[in-house]
Amino acid sequence: MTAVLAAAALVLVAGCSSDGGARPADGRSAGSSPPASAPQGAPSVSAPPAKGSVRVVSTLTEGLNSPWGLAALPDGDLLVSSRDEGTITRVDGESGAKTVIGSVPGVAPAGEGGLMGLALSPSYASDHLVYAYFTTESDNRVARMLYDEKKPAGQQLGAPDTVLRGIPKGTVHNGGRIAFGPDKMLYAGTGETGETGLSQDKDSLGGKILRMTPDGQPAPGNPSADSVVYSYGHRNVQGLAWDSQQRLWAAEFGQNTWDELNLIEPGKNYGWPEVEGKGGGSAFVDPVAQWSTAEASPSGIAYAEGSIWMAGLRGERLWRIPLAGAEPSAEPQAFLEERYGRLRTVLAAGGNKLWLVTNETDTRGTPEPGDDRILRLEVR
Repeated sequence: MTAVLAAAALVLVAGCSSDGGARPADGRSAGSSPPASAPQGAPSVSAPPAKGSVRVVSTLTEGLNSPWGLAALPDGDLLVSSRDEGTITRVDGESGAKTVIGSVPGVAPAGEGGLMGLALSPSYASDHLVYAYFTTESDNRVARMLYDEKKPAGQQLGAPDTVLRGIPKGTVHNGGRIAFGPDKMLYAGTGETGETGLSQDKDSLGGKILRMTPDGQPAPGNPSADSVVYSYGHRNVQGLAWDSQQRLWAAEFGQNTWDELNLIEPGKNYGWPEVEGKGGGSAFVDPVAQWSTAEASPSGIAYAEGSIWMAGLRGERLWRIPLAGAEPSAEPQAFLEERYGRLRTVLAAGGNKLWLVTNETDTRGTPEPGDDRILRLEVR
């Protein structure tokens, strides 16, 4: 039995975000690549390709270790989490200067777990609360901490106040992205830790998108009034974003065949482990777009200029999915292919601006001098 479990674990890891090829020698060059063709067998989009553009304006900062979550402060500075160090660093939005504001007690980094997603309270201007999703010795959880800028650097984070605990943890598939929606409710993407049955179990918090009040209670209007579960049948959700019509989009890892971009509706079943990608039938919601795992292994997503922008880990590229309402208006288009390595997080910065976080100091990356970075992008 031990051998069988070990083999299964290897299969699951292979389908997560394993290394792509090495970066070319011009790995620091900026610009865009030609539109990528759809994976063989992928349903094509009827609309013609739409030409977009990505320009790397500058490198804001470098030398980050295992960066994961990113949140923008009201003054334009950024907070970035280190998954493996369990710290949160403030990055000056103009100079790129870095200051560690504190460590999060209780973080237990291992495998794909550690200190991951960050989000600011909707009332941050008055309450100065920073929310974090992280792995402990027993579970994944969401906690909030007071950020007191008047205290000395390294001591500015208050004690964690846990708002939700009991999210399953594992060596793989811990999810980790959190974000406040337009409704001021807190959303969290979780993983099924390699135990595929958790995704279809509505009593489990694994393999789900969760929706809760800022205090961690089931949000009004959830499919079940006594549950934070908002959608289920997910494998490992790591990207959450809302478009201009306040529709929720999510990116998640497939296993060996298809990675997915999904339009999320409350109470719907997104198929895992019964189906991977499109074609699951009426019982499941098909993804809006899908990619081979070698081309994507998606993590963070953001909405800007009428498109979803999706960071790829194994794929080492930034995907643009132009939208016409709730459907793609053209084939997805790839940029920055293998130029900056694994890409973990993308964050809207207003107008046609994005922040993009690289992730080569992850255990699956191949760091080069200066890794990891936050890049400032202009997109169309």
